[in-house]
Amino acid sequence: ISEIDFQDSIHVLGFSDELNKLLLHLYLDNRKEIRSILSELAPKLPSYHSLEWRLDVQLASRSLRQQIKPAVTIKLHLNQNEDQTAQVLQTDPSTLLHLIQQLEQALGEMKTNHCRRIVRNMK
Repeated sequence: ISEIDFQDSIHVLGFSDELNKLLLHLYLDNRKEIRSILSELAPKLPSYHSLEWRLDVQLASRSLRQQIKPAVTIKLHLNQNEDQTAQVLQTDPSTLLHLIQQLEQALGEMKTNHCRRIVRNMK
């Protein structure tokens, strides 16, 4: 982060001005090393490869002749460290719609200036 952002971050902690200047000096001297250590500590998360889905509907059973019980089955293929894994998930359509709404809301929040500033400083 920039000098101003660092100063703003530590100013909130309530340290004395002398200690703030010392911390800023230490940060500026070790900025590259701090960034390299933090990049090594970052978790290696799986990435999206592909998705398969299927809609199953149970129309009747022995005990109930007329019922409608829908289920969505999703097979999510992921890449992690050159390996490919698959996760199988099953849910009902209403839960899937709620999940979609939450993800769309999260994507909308990523477009705010506050989130853009945080992501820019993380790079």
